[in-house]
Amino acid sequence: MARIKLKDVINRVQTKVDKDNTSLIYYVGGEHIESENVCITKRGLIEGSTIGPMFYYGFKAGDFLLVSRNPHLKKAGVVGFDGICSEKTFVLATANSEVLLPEYLPFILQNDTFWEYAYQHRHGSTNTFINWSTLANYEFELPNIEIQRKHAGILWAINDTMESYKRLILATDELVKSQFIEMTGPYSQYNIKAGTVMYGMRNGLSPSRSGEHHAKILTLSAVTQGAFDENAWKDGYFTDCPPNDKRICATDFYICRGNGNKTLVGAGVYSPKDHFDLVFPDTVIAARINEQKIRLPYLYMAWKMQAVRNQIEENAKTTNGTYKINQSVIANVELVVPPLPVQDDFVAFVHQSDKSKFELEQALSELTATYKRIISEQLG
Repeated sequence: MARIKLKDVINRVQTKVDKDNTSLIYYVGGEHIESENVCITKRGLIEGSTIGPMFYYGFKAGDFLLVSRNPHLKKAGVVGFDGICSEKTFVLATANSEVLLPEYLPFILQNDTFWEYAYQHRHGSTNTFINWSTLANYEFELPNIEIQRKHAGILWAINDTMESYKRLILATDELVKSQFIEMTGPYSQYNIKAGTVMYGMRNGLSPSRSGEHHAKILTLSAVTQGAFDENAWKDGYFTDCPPNDKRICATDFYICRGNGNKTLVGAGVYSPKDHFDLVFPDTVIAARINEQKIRLPYLYMAWKMQAVRNQIEENAKTTNGTYKINQSVIANVELVVPPLPVQDDFVAFVHQSDKSKFELEQALSELTATYKRIISEQLG
């Protein structure tokens, strides 16, 4: 196999688009790109959005998008629709399909060897990034076209199976949601304000450019993607060592207090275990829970209900394109909180569902390991 540089077979596409004067419908931001997923399916509507002026690069279906910020998050994938992205996202395409098949390109870039190179060659401190000139010099072994075609077929088949597992996991989550609605239906009159079951609310910490105390600080995607993501962090430096109440604790509930996407502001999650090495940012509010009145898994699901979402979005204020809520808004959100025995029955159902999810996640993990091994053997 020939060992070549990325720039020899992949072009960076830099098509400029005026977001305020375009027939394109969709945009892709970092929040739409799933870490270590070779495909990008999520997107936002340009019309009515609050995306900033830096969203000016156009992309086409089949292009590969790679987020240059925080390379440890491993956000990159092939996109199946036309749209725009920010200048912090590289739009890439094969330079010659007779040398590098478009369907093989994603596996060159969405693999551990590539991301290790990107992480080692990152720049900056708080918001680390990689330059295109750095990526362009990435070296890898490129097999001939026939081997590319063969392995692309195998890898895409494995990827399809992996996505099937993910859909089953999502279906399990939907079952839990349906059970929640069924179990809480008879208790709709048990409406209380969140402030009666939450206390000790506090905002997180913002990093300091002149800080000397290093810590991992969560990115917003850690709390806005439906479940707590312990891997969504970046390096941060603080003036003082962050105290324990600014670190992730399994007994707290974490809420996004500001986001450019209105549907994500107010999203809430909890961590199944303590992560005292992780600091939550100023854009997140943490709250302690009165366990004599509410169970954390129950609150997590109640917070996802449309009635709660409506209250949050109605009270979110826009500042410079960012929707924000504060501790007062959170405290005044009304939600259904039935007696503890009902909550405990729901939590027991959640734990049973989690066992099924665990089996699916184990199968997915084993398949992912096989997938990565094949890529490593071909492109290592």
